[in-house]
Amino acid sequence: MLTILRSAFYNIIISKKELTVLGKNNSLIRTIAVMAMVWSCIVPASAQELLAKFTVNRNAVQGTDNAVFEKFKETIEDFVNHKQWTNLHFQEHERIPCNFNITVKKYNSETNLWTCTAMIQASRPVFNSSYTTTFYSNNDGDFNFEFSQFDQLEFNEDVIDNQLTALIGYYAFLIIGLDLETFSPNGGEEILQRCMNLTNNAQNLAFSGWKAFDNSKNRFAIINDYLDGAMAPFRQLQYDYYRKGLDEMANNVERGRTEITTTIENNLKKAHNDRPLSLLPQIWTEFKKDELANIYKGKGTQKEKESIYEILQSINASQNSQWEKIKQ
Repeated sequence: MLTILRSAFYNIIISKKELTVLGKNNSLIRTIAVMAMVWSCIVPASAQELLAKFTVNRNAVQGTDNAVFEKFKETIEDFVNHKQWTNLHFQEHERIPCNFNITVKKYNSETNLWTCTAMIQASRPVFNSSYTTTFYSNNDGDFNFEFSQFDQLEFNEDVIDNQLTALIGYYAFLIIGLDLETFSPNGGEEILQRCMNLTNNAQNLAFSGWKAFDNSKNRFAIINDYLDGAMAPFRQLQYDYYRKGLDEMANNVERGRTEITTTIENNLKKAHNDRPLSLLPQIWTEFKKDELANIYKGKGTQKEKESIYEILQSINASQNSQWEKIKQ
């Protein structure tokens, strides 16, 4: 079992599992790991993993009392933020910031059917800096569900019979699992498998987004592709880019950028070549485009810049204007 410990002694973000692995070769880190584990047992933990904020855009829906939308926002935000999704223990400052920006396209007051899209984003802080980096961002075009003003939300991952709680459970597991992956190689395996199991259990729901092959960017495709063995390089990218790359930059910018270059050349490129039909590399470059441009613009060797430019261009040519900045 992987447990996250953020900023216990040195305002550092690191997992106990990672400390344990490193500790095999370093007695000092081994001591820190033991102290950290004791500390986490002494200090009361906030059991909730997520710190979610919901925004609801209902501009396309006219003639409906705004109280319905306000009640939905209040109910769903309370449900996500006050539920313990895993057996991990987070301190209050360790909770994962995430945003659910929901756009309501249609609302049927008779059937309580909501037809929506949602942009889901999650981020984590970068070691020893005030900078936060996005580790997941994607638009769910089938964020549809039923909800009435006085509904009480309940969740059982073994019995998926409610679309709204299934949606929230899916993204809760996905976000927590991906967050863990940025701190330890394959660190979110257990949680991500729960996300996959939920997806399989949701197959009988009368809503789109759960089926295999319906859409190469739907919920099934995202988690199924991520756990596919052929995408192991993409999973390694999550650790190398964030933990070995961005987190290192506060100490040594050149070394951090070199780690990022290496993992893009070795892992992102390989994942795209091995699974060209998977949209995960494209989605990743979509929300990392500004950050990547800033990492390389005016920095690094020309050879390094050209290599990164060519890889990113081959994956996501639609962002060419951003990739051009890398060569400056």
